[in-house]
Amino acid sequence: MRNENESRPHPLIAITPVVVLICFLGITIALFGSDSLSGGSQIALLMGMAVCVCLSMAVYRTPWRTFESQIKKTLGEVSITLVILLCVGMLAGSWMISGVVPTMIYYGIQIMSPQFFLVSSCIICALVSVLSGSSWTTIATIGVALLGIAHALGISEAWTAGAIISGAYFGDKMSPLSDTTILASSATGVDLFTHIRYMTYTTTPTFVITLVVFFIAGLGSDEVGELQVGEYTEGLAQTFNISLWTLLVPVLTGVLIARRVPSLIVLFVSSLMAGLAALILQPHILCEIAETTEATAAAMTRGLAITFYGSTAVDTGYGPLNELVSTSGMAGMLNTVWLILCAMCFGASMVASGMLASITHVIARMARSRVSLVSSTVGTGIFLNITTGDQFISIVLNADMYKEVYREQGYESRLLSRTTEDAATVTSVLIPWNTCGMTQSTVLGVPTLTYLPYCFFNLLSPLMSILVAAIGWKIRRASP
Repeated sequence: MRNENESRPHPLIAITPVVVLICFLGITIALFGSDSLSGGSQIALLMGMAVCVCLSMAVYRTPWRTFESQIKKTLGEVSITLVILLCVGMLAGSWMISGVVPTMIYYGIQIMSPQFFLVSSCIICALVSVLSGSSWTTIATIGVALLGIAHALGISEAWTAGAIISGAYFGDKMSPLSDTTILASSATGVDLFTHIRYMTYTTTPTFVITLVVFFIAGLGSDEVGELQVGEYTEGLAQTFNISLWTLLVPVLTGVLIARRVPSLIVLFVSSLMAGLAALILQPHILCEIAETTEATAAAMTRGLAITFYGSTAVDTGYGPLNELVSTSGMAGMLNTVWLILCAMCFGASMVASGMLASITHVIARMARSRVSLVSSTVGTGIFLNITTGDQFISIVLNADMYKEVYREQGYESRLLSRTTEDAATVTSVLIPWNTCGMTQSTVLGVPTLTYLPYCFFNLLSPLMSILVAAIGWKIRRASP
């Protein structure tokens, strides 16, 4: 039997599937543009997988059953994520049609100032995400409402999405309820609250800089949306039954989150509560969705079912508002689910073939100093987000690969846990085919590459991690 070094593919061969993937993705984006996630990117991922499997089987005689086993394992690990995605689609549709989001938009556009909208959105999403521990839930609920307010105020959807995502991922990173925070600390053997406290040295300055950028950007906003506010409020009031009672749904959802109910259950129960609100407060809209004028129980049930699983279009009498309140339900998540499945297959093939380990081994060997070690960890975390398509896999693999390196060089494990979060957690949403990037672009309706330049917190976090390492602030050698 060959040892690990003998069985590991040569780095030049290992990088080939990644190069093929990048080339095919470039061609796909050039040909299909924003529609590349509807099928082209999936084909690119499968082509990258095919190259990986063929090279491994032909050169290193890796049996197919090795790939098959790893694919089954990887898809099993991501299965809950896929169900959560479907529930996010269900929640997005039900919160809109029930009047929850329209009510938030109706009052929000009358209260929030365009000059302070971006910085306020970022802070609101950060607070909600810290309390909930979930960036996905935050973006699918409060984030969608804020994007609607931005449309009414005439604020760029790219800037708004950047503010929403920046705030949401601050909370996802710093909340003790966050699964990524718990995973990063446990994978590196660091106490959870020690991990969170240590992250403040990089996360706090990054978030402050982010808020300053959004504050300055907001000051340049004129009251360009004031003319639209009247049309939006009038259209919403004429179409939906705008009522503060609808806000009971997000309040009760917050109670479930505070009681640490699992995200999947929260999303599903919240959708059901919104469905009940729709039956009570918006029966006329459910009948419109069911394409009937008779408000019968059968018609409303049909309309509610379509709201949960399919596309809905409500006529408000104002074109931009019609587009805003349209939903796609669970069906709108199917392209994302398809893309995740393909991304997981590519990532599984890279793991099974040993090519991923070969590439990361080369990167790890370059770490000779504190700065190069942290930089390598950051680079590997981003690379894993690109190649595996999932932040959870990236966090675990990053921790496993560098655990011994940090120990041998005498650095504390909390440095590894912090650097992993600074890289793997926050950059996942910036990769179009990563589960996070696909989900948030679908939920917000803003392409990943469109909002990417404005996610300042996510872009600055890896750089801040390297900067703090260069300064050496609060970085100590581990005790013998």
